[in-house]
This record gives sequence, C-alpha cells and structure tokens, in this order.
Amino acid sequence: MYSLLNSIESPADLRRLDKQQLPQLARELREFLVDSVSKTGGHLSSNLGTIELTLALHYLYNTPEDRLVWDVGHQTYAHKILTGRRAGMSRLRMAGGLAGFPKRDESPYDTFGVGHSSTSISAALGMAVAAKLDGSARRTVAIIGDGALTGGMAFEALNCAGDMDDVNLLVILNDNDMSISRPVGALNNYLSKLMSGRFYSAVRSRGEKALRGMPGMHEFARRAEEHMKGMVTASTLFEEFGFNYIGPIDGHDLNVLLETLSNVRKLTGPQFLHVVTQKGKGYAQAEEDCLLYHGVSKFDRVQGIVAKPAGQPTYTQVFGQWLCDMAAREPRLVGITPAMCEGSGMQAFAKAYPERYHDVGIAEQHALTFAAGLACDGYKPVVAIYSTFLQRAYDQLIHDIAIQNLPVLLAIDRGGLVGADGATHAGSFDLSFLRCVPNMTVMAPADENECRQMLYTAMLLDTPTAVRYPRGTGPGVVTQADMTALPVGKAEVRREGHGIAILAFGSMLAPALAAGERLNATVVNMRFVKPLDEALLLALIKTHPVLVTVEENVIQGGAGSAVAECLAAHRQAVSLLHLGLPDRFIEQGDPVHLLAECGLNADGIAASVQAFLTK
Repeated sequence: MYSLLNSIESPADLRRLDKQQLPQLARELREFLVDSVSKTGGHLSSNLGTIELTLALHYLYNTPEDRLVWDVGHQTYAHKILTGRRAGMSRLRMAGGLAGFPKRDESPYDTFGVGHSSTSISAALGMAVAAKLDGSARRTVAIIGDGALTGGMAFEALNCAGDMDDVNLLVILNDNDMSISRPVGALNNYLSKLMSGRFYSAVRSRGEKALRGMPGMHEFARRAEEHMKGMVTASTLFEEFGFNYIGPIDGHDLNVLLETLSNVRKLTGPQFLHVVTQKGKGYAQAEEDCLLYHGVSKFDRVQGIVAKPAGQPTYTQVFGQWLCDMAAREPRLVGITPAMCEGSGMQAFAKAYPERYHDVGIAEQHALTFAAGLACDGYKPVVAIYSTFLQRAYDQLIHDIAIQNLPVLLAIDRGGLVGADGATHAGSFDLSFLRCVPNMTVMAPADENECRQMLYTAMLLDTPTAVRYPRGTGPGVVTQADMTALPVGKAEVRREGHGIAILAFGSMLAPALAAGERLNATVVNMRFVKPLDEALLLALIKTHPVLVTVEENVIQGGAGSAVAECLAAHRQAVSLLHLGLPDRFIEQGDPVHLLAECGLNADGIAASVQAFLTK
C-alpha cells in the first residue's frame, strides 16, 4: 500500500525519485496520514492541505542545510514523516513520543521550535541573515498560513525583511482561507469586497457622470482607478513591503509547484510565493468540514467522526453558557476572542449576539487593547483567551488595562497542563504573572458551578479581573442557573482536620480533599489568588503548624508564593510546603499521568506531605 513511502527514510531518498513518481508518493502520504492520525488523534485538515507543498520543498531544497521554518506546526506532519519519523507517528503527541509541533531537539530538520503562530518569518529572517554573515549559499524558507498573517508579528517581520535586498529569504503563504476557525480580516478578500461594495460603486458612478463633460479628466480618472485597484491587490501589497511577489499558484499541482519553486530558488533577495491549498484535501469528510477535522481525537477513518452523546460539560462549555446568560442580562457585555471562537466556547454567543461578538484574528495584543478601549467608553468586555496565548499580550495587560484600572474580564481557558499539545500550549505561568500586576483580581474555580459564579462576580467588579480554569471537565458539580456573587478575597474551609492545612487553588481542590482524608488534614478551597484571604490564613496557623499550598502552576511566584509573602509580612513563622509544577517544561502526554508525575494527584500530595513531615 505504501511501496514508495516505505522507501523514504530521509529527504535524500526523496530526491532520488523521478519527479513523475511524486504524485503517487503524495497519494500514499495522504493515505498514511489519515490512517495514522485516525489512530492517535492530532491535527488533520491542515496537514492534508500541505502534502504536495512539503514534497516539493524537500525535493528541491537541500534540507536540513537549507532551512525550512514552519509556522505554528499544524502543517508539519508530512514534514515529520519524510524526515525519518514515519514509524514514530504511532506515538504522536504521547508521552515519550513525537511532539505535535516542530521541535529542535527531535530532528535536525526541525530548524525552529514552534507552537504559537506568526513567528516563522521573524525566525527565518534571522537564519537568512546568519547565512549572509557566514558567507553561506544556504537558502531559508518560511511557510506561513493565511490565518497567521493576522498576527502583527508577521507584518513586523515582513517590514524588516523587505528592507534587506541582500538577504535571501523566501516566504510562502499557504492560503487555504482557514486558520483554525475561519480567518478574519483576510487582506485580499477584505480589500476586494471594499472595491466592489456599494459605497465604492456609488462614488464611481457619480464620478463618471461629473467627469464626462471634462475633456481628458475622464481618462485620467479611469487610469487612477486602475492604479488604486492595483494598490490593494495582494501582489502590490507585498511588493510595497519590498518583496518580489509570485502567484497565486495551485498548491496541489506538483508540476506547477516544482517548476515555480525551482525558479524561485535561483532568485536573490526577499521573495514572496502565494500558494493556494485546500484544507482537508483528499479526505472527503475533512474537505466537507475542515473545522471539525482540524484537531481530532481517535476516529474510524471509514465512518469518520461520529458525534458523541452529550456528557459532563467542560469548563469551556460552562463559560460559553454563562456568556450567553450574562449577555441577556447585561447589554454592555462585549465578547472578544483572538481567533479561538470554537476553542473558547463562544459559538452560541457569536450566533445570538453577532453585533457584540468580535473575533480579532490571531492578534492577542490587539485583543486586550481593543477591550481596554471598549472599557474606557463604558462597556464590559470579556476576553476569552487561552492561558498560553495571554502570555503574548502581557504588556497590553499591564499598560493598557491594569495601569488604567479598566474593567476587562479575562476568561482564561487551558490554565495548567493541557496534555497532548505539550509545553508550548500549557498554561503553567499565569498565576505567577497575573498576581504581580497591581489592580488585578485573580480567581481560580475548583468546580464547574464555582466557575460560573466567579465569572458573574468578575462581571460586577469595576477593575481588571481574571478567572482561570483548566481544560476539559471538572469534578462534575452541577451548575446553578442562578448567579450569585462571591465575597471577594474569601476562601472556604472544605474539610476540618488537625495539624496540617492544605490550601488548594482551583483544580487542585479535588485531589487535595482526597489527600486530606488520608492525612486527616484541614483542606481549604482558596478561590482567590489575589486578594488572598489573609484573615483565614492567620487564623489557620494558630492551630495548624504545617501549611501546604497546592496549585497547577509553577511554584516560583505562584499562589503558594503569595501565601509565603503574606505570612512573612505578618512575621509569622510556620512550616510551609509548596506543591506545584516543577521548574521545567512539561512535555506532551496524558494529563492524568502528567499530573501524577508532578505529584499533583491525591497520592502525590499525600506522599509529599508525609515526606515533608518525616524530614
């Protein structure tokens, strides 16, 4: 079934093939990819769309000496397969297996590690400049999707690269009219609509009538119109950045790809190749619904993805329901997402309140400052954002929101470990980088209903607020339709014990309660990372000589550090044990196993406390 593919252990093997064999190899690669991902889960649609492009690049370029820099990594499975990792695909995104994204220590062909979008052009430009400084003839190629071009960093890189005539850089735009969700602000489409819109047509019609009686002016206006149209085409746009624009070309026609790339490889200076592909190409179900097949769990490749019966709601779904319920009450609520409508659970809100829903593209910095502007004029913006992506907008959080003390609510999804996506997507640091920002209120719900009530509490505050919740489901607490504000900065004792008090933050309450039963310890649901319940802490240390803090966040600077700082400020000496994520990046794997490895399940918490007491 894979007669050609099985003979490819490296791009060197690929280059020994006759180019007439490449279409067959593309078919085999596509079949292998569908079969493999159906058994492991992963990103499917985007990878199916880049098979021919990947083949052509490795066929013509001397990789890894020539550098291929992929954006995000959702399009690199074919790249992994062709670079000696075909057998490893059976353990894709599993502990000890292949990462779901390019990773420098996994293969010399992975020239740059990625996980967040819009970085490829900057990284590739750095490599191209290094080649120039080395006096090397090696080539550098950045492959970026149209969705990633909504990120401002990509344009910063284009602006810089276009001014370097002596640097050999090829930027390939993989244009499939899709990022994860449908892209917003896609430049060529938007500007084309602008030129065909009612306003432009009306102005053009009136202008023609006025100019017909003026000798020479009508022809001048016609030429000016054509020039203006040219100014907004993709070619002129990128040429204004200083690139030589080529395309668009069919990204599934190997003959066209090979001929074009062969010619482009001989050119010097900044080059921009526009390649049009189809997300999900070659697998009928993915072609029909490429969004459903973007990121998949295991599925039957013949039957496709079958909808499962509704089960326990995830935290994301709890947020989505709250958002709709709150919007019905509060007309000033505006929902914002940086290109993660589905991932953040905003589909129902977007449908019910389209005028109050804003997908700003892969532009996290803009999302927060946009929210700040809305807040300045009396609106209540809710920014739904993954913890890992919030890191990209830290300056905006501090300067544009916190300094001005604006009531922006950050609904932070994927707090803590995320499993198969690994270190690049883990929300390991948010409690640390949020709690040090003045004016912030930071909450961490322990269950689904508490998440709903915290979101409501945050909406009532007139200051910047973050509600941080994990990926997936919680302990199964039923959410109450009624919304009740929680007392700000107040924790709750969930179990009375003796000698030891376990202070659990957010998702760690359930394992802490289980460990507390074994240890006969007091267990506290802290609820608030900032402000802390200082009164309860000072009361606890009178009867509990040992305090244990537990959080799904790095220990350094996290919630446990806040407890230590509080006790130090009050000059209270107490035995204090901090449990949290270790001082290293946690790779991909099953979340349950990863938490166990970090000692953040019931067994691990109990064992750590017992070892601490023994010492």
